[in-house]
Amino acid sequence: MNKKVVTFGEIMLRLATPGYLRFAQTDTFTATYGGGEANVAVSLANYGVDVEFVTRLPKNDIGEACRMDVRKYGVGTDNIIWGGDRLGIYFLETGAVSRASKVVYDRAHSAISEIKPGMVNWKEIFKDAKWFHWTGITPAISQSAADACLEAIQVANEMGVTVSCDLNYRKNLWKYGKACGEIMPALVAGTDIVLGNEEDAAMALDIHPDGVDVTGGHVEGAAYESVSKKIMAKFPRVKKVITTLRGSVNANHNSWAGVLFDGEKLYESPQYQITHIVDRVGGGDSFMGGLIYGLLTYTDDDQKALNFAVAASCLKHTIYGDYNRVTVDEVEKLMGGDASGRVSR
Repeated sequence: MNKKVVTFGEIMLRLATPGYLRFAQTDTFTATYGGGEANVAVSLANYGVDVEFVTRLPKNDIGEACRMDVRKYGVGTDNIIWGGDRLGIYFLETGAVSRASKVVYDRAHSAISEIKPGMVNWKEIFKDAKWFHWTGITPAISQSAADACLEAIQVANEMGVTVSCDLNYRKNLWKYGKACGEIMPALVAGTDIVLGNEEDAAMALDIHPDGVDVTGGHVEGAAYESVSKKIMAKFPRVKKVITTLRGSVNANHNSWAGVLFDGEKLYESPQYQITHIVDRVGGGDSFMGGLIYGLLTYTDDDQKALNFAVAASCLKHTIYGDYNRVTVDEVEKLMGGDASGRVSR
């Protein structure tokens, strides 16, 4: 069975302050690349999955450097389209203990924000694909990007391609005159697998879980069964709803787990205590990459698929940059209970 995965969205230049320096303290930035759907693609490529990343990049040296960065991890880039004037940028200040991390976006008028329906030949791209992944970041960029994303979902539906979504609500992005709740329902209606947390569900779909306090440092997975049922009732195409459970003790110490609801049963993963976070940016994307791999590989074992996603994302928190650079063997080792961190010789 063909298991090719296609992801679609924006990739940006990431400029991060060294260590834990604040923006006002630094005179240098570390440059890497990242973006939700590209991060998922890199994870899948690491696991040996045939994966294609579709985006729009400016035809200049920075756009080409970005394409080469994704390609070197084994991600297909042949269907990237070229145009526009600039690559989006985001600035990152890493928090510590009680000081939260900060992100400042500089992505107005980026190449992909000006993408339009008809620019991408989705029928050609999906002809040998099994899975299509998008996130709520893409429709937040611009109306035309939302329209292009909807076009991709509709073609995927017509061609029998499984569609997944990370709701990924970002309050600082929705600035083009439409609220998240006005745009997202039409896209989620064509989606089979939905990932999100309590804020994502509330802001994107106006669906609220009961009895959840995310600021208290402890989150109960069972509290999300009701919201999963509400999503499935509102969007009949959705077959599975997955929620990441992050309990934030402080910026360096999080608990991490997940739940999966298949319409009948709620699966809950083991919980990890991540006590020395190196980089949490891309944590949700690494979960999604692990989940897609798990659902494609362990086709009759949703529990194992969920456990793989959570373990993969736990490892991502130890890796600098947006991308999760781990192997299947490393994830399965952690799934098996070896969290010792001992030197592998």
